[in-house]
Amino acid sequence: MPTNLIKRLDGTPGKGAASVGLGRDGTKRRQITLEAGGVVLKLALYDTPTAARIAQALPLFGVCEPWGECLHFRLPIGTGRERGARLNAQLGEVYYWMEEDRVLIPFGPTPISRDTEIRLPRPCNPWAEVVGDVTRLRAVVPSAKVSLKV
Repeated sequence: MPTNLIKRLDGTPGKGAASVGLGRDGTKRRQITLEAGGVVLKLALYDTPTAARIAQALPLFGVCEPWGECLHFRLPIGTGRERGARLNAQLGEVYYWMEEDRVLIPFGPTPISRDTEIRLPRPCNPWAEVVGDVTRLRAVVPSAKVSLKV
């Protein structure tokens, strides 16, 4: 599905309206489901423009590619860098790399990480957090199908 054609930002709920659940910190957040190579995880969405664009475009599909202890997949939603963009990731957060139109889900160090940090290739927008154990993604093999759904 060409997700770069879906640019609905009027704020009205559409097919992609996410369900409500609790984030890791116990706050209420919209939740979606990530399925990658048989691993199913819930994602709690942040209140950001990137998260809103992704939620409106659901369901979305792609193919996983590993990069160190990070999975990434193409997701062309057409968004810009937000003020909260980060170069160093936090375990359990999900990021959007604007320049490459990719979702990155780090679950450990990447090839460019130093010491105990998790370094991303460029500053990326955090847009969700994994509810549960993100290290389960180690079981995902290259070229596994990935989906984001309500």
